[in-house]
Amino acid sequence: MLVLHTGGTIGMARGTDGYRPMPGFAAVLRRHLDGVPGLPAFELVELAQPIDSANLQPGHWTTIAAELVARWDDYCGFVVLHGTDTMAWTASALSFMLRGADRPVILTGAQIPLVEPRSDALANLQAALTLAAGLPAGEVGVFFGRRLLRGNRSTKVSSTALDAFDSPNAAALAATGIDIELHAARLLPVTARDFSLPDFEPAAVAVLTLHPGLPARRVEAMLDDPVLRGLVLCSYGAGNIPDAEPGLLEALARAVARGVVVVNRTQCAHGPVVQGAYATGAALARIGVVSAADMTLEAAFAKLHVLLATHADPATVRARFATALCGEMS
Repeated sequence: MLVLHTGGTIGMARGTDGYRPMPGFAAVLRRHLDGVPGLPAFELVELAQPIDSANLQPGHWTTIAAELVARWDDYCGFVVLHGTDTMAWTASALSFMLRGADRPVILTGAQIPLVEPRSDALANLQAALTLAAGLPAGEVGVFFGRRLLRGNRSTKVSSTALDAFDSPNAAALAATGIDIELHAARLLPVTARDFSLPDFEPAAVAVLTLHPGLPARRVEAMLDDPVLRGLVLCSYGAGNIPDAEPGLLEALARAVARGVVVVNRTQCAHGPVVQGAYATGAALARIGVVSAADMTLEAAFAKLHVLLATHADPATVRARFATALCGEMS
């Protein structure tokens, strides 16, 4: 097994201005895990520059994926230690970059640093190692608290609870207690490897969350950015936008016409976008906006980024986005 430490709270220590990455974390972690019965053998690799989760950029996804791909055939599974704030974003991106993974890749971390009292770090890491060694198929997952979630179905739901992640529209892959309850039938089928390590343009995708009073001119200003190639539109309910705001639909239509891929994701945690349910949603479908179905925001954002980084044609991106690639939508 390989443990890849990318940064995050798990490897931090308290400083005068708050938590900071701890020097010598690998040795500290090894001391905590040495001699724990039942754990699979593992090696630990650290990124040269640990990533503060809040500072994550799309380019970091390629850095992490490249570390895994370079060692892919040397290990039977991988555990990635990552900061919790953007763990679901990275897990989603890795799922699209490592399609056809025939080995488990499980991201985990901690709400409380390893060296602090009551830390959840060891429980999360030990369970992640055990699951990565025992899964019968490849998955990019998130283990946190007591559950293994599909990575591209996960989202952080609490800044304080130790069960910090949830999977609103998909059941957990496994749960831990006295025994480990593994739902093997929910795992992705093994397919041919289709790995990609793209160069991301960090500003290629933006997120626009609708809110009462949002003026069309603000949307136009965002869409006028020449670097922008994709937009995740966080709409109301089943996928609706305010049609009483003059110019809003027209601004989106102009963007789609010039090649910006706009996808429609509901602000609701549960349930899908159904663009034909209401007239305003149907209007989005008519101008070429693509439904994100029941994807999380993190999955829709990462999927759009990966597709735009690997395909030049907007029509191809729209078609691929609307297709389930690795279990990210129902």
